[in-house]
Amino acid sequence: MNKISPLAFIEEGAIIGENVEIGPFCFISSRTKIGNGTTIAASTCIYGNTTIGENNTIFSHAVLGSVPQDLKYAGEEVELIIGNHNTIREFTLFNPGTAGGGSKTVVGNHNLFMGYVHLGHDVLIGNHCILANAATLAGHVEMGNYAVVGGMTPIHQFVKIGDFAMIAGASALSQDVPPYCLVEGNRAVLRGLNLNGLRRHLERSDIDALRAAYRDLFESGQPLQETANTLLENSTSQYVKNMATFILNTKRGIPFERKES
Repeated sequence: MNKISPLAFIEEGAIIGENVEIGPFCFISSRTKIGNGTTIAASTCIYGNTTIGENNTIFSHAVLGSVPQDLKYAGEEVELIIGNHNTIREFTLFNPGTAGGGSKTVVGNHNLFMGYVHLGHDVLIGNHCILANAATLAGHVEMGNYAVVGGMTPIHQFVKIGDFAMIAGASALSQDVPPYCLVEGNRAVLRGLNLNGLRRHLERSDIDALRAAYRDLFESGQPLQETANTLLENSTSQYVKNMATFILNTKRGIPFERKES
């Protein structure tokens, strides 16, 4: 049975699943779809063509699906798609996509978005990510699985963040972060592997392989692309291959301090 406040405003046409809670003073647009078991706290606004999956918890004053903050947006059909089991805290702002970026902003499953987090247009978020308070993602940012963004951290448009990466709080990130790595600083630069995160999910042997690969890539002074190609061809570790492939595919570059060989 749904528990919907009589003070909520839900436009005709909205699709509401089962066991959904909607608090007072919420606005739900006519094209919104809300999955089973999702809870939406007071004064949340959900606009446009927004799909929210099952068992999400959305706290008060979140704004989801309002038009992109992009001057090129001209009213075209765009979407915001949110998966299952996400926690979206107070005063968050998620924008949908734009025609120039595929028209979709997509959020995966089991993510935590703390207060005041902003997801710009055409952002893609994987699963099990944590974005701390006031993390701000510009348009077209792509984030893998199990990534962590510290509080008060802005991320430049078109940046890609690999699986298990961590961006320290109060950093300013303008380049891509390879999987399993840690960056910090303004501007953010690589400081090593995200060892705390890796120890929760990877075996010791896998972490050791990544340590060796990191040294070869970022501390040896050898050409980065050449080293990545060598690792991709010769390593038996899938995690190392993932890192090497990410580096070979980067368009914005990797933020590390180059050392002379």
